[in-house]
Amino acid sequence: MTGTPLLGELRRLIAVEGPITIERYMALCLGHPVHGYYRTRDPLGAAGDFTTAPEISQIFGELLGLWTAEVWHGLGRPAGFRLVELGPGRGTLMADALRALRAAAPDCLAAADLHLVETSPTLRAAQGRALATAAPTWHDAIDTLPDGPAIVLANEFFDALPVRQYQRTGRGWCERRVGLKDGVGLDGDVLAFGLSPDPTPEITAEGAAGAILTLPAVGLDLVRQLAGRLAREGGALLAIDYGDLYGGTADTLQAVTRHRFADPLEAPGETDLTAQVDFAALARAAAGAGAVVHGPVTQADFLLALGLAQRAERLAARANPVQAAAVKAGADRLVDRSTRGMGHLFKVMGLTGPGRPGLPGF
Repeated sequence: MTGTPLLGELRRLIAVEGPITIERYMALCLGHPVHGYYRTRDPLGAAGDFTTAPEISQIFGELLGLWTAEVWHGLGRPAGFRLVELGPGRGTLMADALRALRAAAPDCLAAADLHLVETSPTLRAAQGRALATAAPTWHDAIDTLPDGPAIVLANEFFDALPVRQYQRTGRGWCERRVGLKDGVGLDGDVLAFGLSPDPTPEITAEGAAGAILTLPAVGLDLVRQLAGRLAREGGALLAIDYGDLYGGTADTLQAVTRHRFADPLEAPGETDLTAQVDFAALARAAAGAGAVVHGPVTQADFLLALGLAQRAERLAARANPVQAAAVKAGADRLVDRSTRGMGHLFKVMGLTGPGRPGLPGF
C-alpha cells in the first residue's frame, strides 16, 4: 500500500474512531481539503488517469449544445435561464456546446446564464481558461444556484459521488467499512475492507450470501433536490454516466490510475474512485420528487438520435485525411456498442418538470 499523505490521516482517524463507511472513505479520498484527489490535480487526458467523452470528440459537446437549444425552445424560449454543468472537467464540453449555440442558436446563447458546480481549484482554473468569454459563476454545491428555469448537464458526475455499500450475511445486510488490517495501530497497518458487527434492518433487498448492495445515498439526495427544482421552476436535467439500467447487487466500487484499474484501498487520495450509477434508483428518486423521467437509454442510441453520424460526416468532409480519420475514430468510440464500449456502458437519463414536452434523444 502506497504511503500517501492521506493514508496517514486515515490510519489516525480509524485508530481513534474505528472503521469508517465506504461513503466517508470515498468522500475523504476524493474531496479532502488538502489531500483529496480532485483537490490536487487535473486527472483528465492521456497524461492523467482517465478520458471523458468531451476529450474524445468535439461532437459530444456540440450535440449537447444543440440539445440545450431544443430544450430551451420546448420551454417556451424563456428570456433568461440557468445553463448549469455539474462537474465540468476542463470546461471542454461546455466550450464545445457554447460554440455550437453561437453558430446555430444565438438567441438561446443570449438567454443563457452560465453556472458551474465544481469544487476542484485546479479544474476551476482550467474551466476559467476554456470559458473566459462566457463569464461563468462557480458554485461548490447546487444549493447556491439562483432560482429560475434551468437546463442542467451532468456528464460523468454521479459516478464520482460517494456511495454506501452493504454485504449480505447470515445476520442480514451489514454495512461495508474500511478499517485497519490486523487491528488498530498507527504504524505499518494497511487498510482493509470489513463489515459492521450489526446488520442494517432498513435494507430489505433480496440477495445471496456475499452479495454486495451499493446505495448511492448522496446521489439520491442530489437528484431529489434537482427534480424538485425542475418541478417547481421548470427546466431539464441530462445525466450521462456509466452504469446499470436496472440496478442489482454487485460490487461496482472501482479505482483507476493512469487509465488502468487499481485497488480502491491502494494509494488513497492518489487514485480516482467511482461506482457505477444505479439509474433505476435515480429514476425512482426523481419521480418521487415530482419530475418526469426520460429514458434511460444507451449513450449510442442517444447520440445517434441527435445526429452524431451526420455531424461526423460533415466534419470529416471538410478535413484533411489525417483529421478525417481522427474525427471518425472519436465518433466511433463514443457509440461503440461492444461489451466494454462507451456506447454500451454509458447510459443517458433526462428529467423535466411535469407537463413538458419530450426531450430530444429519447
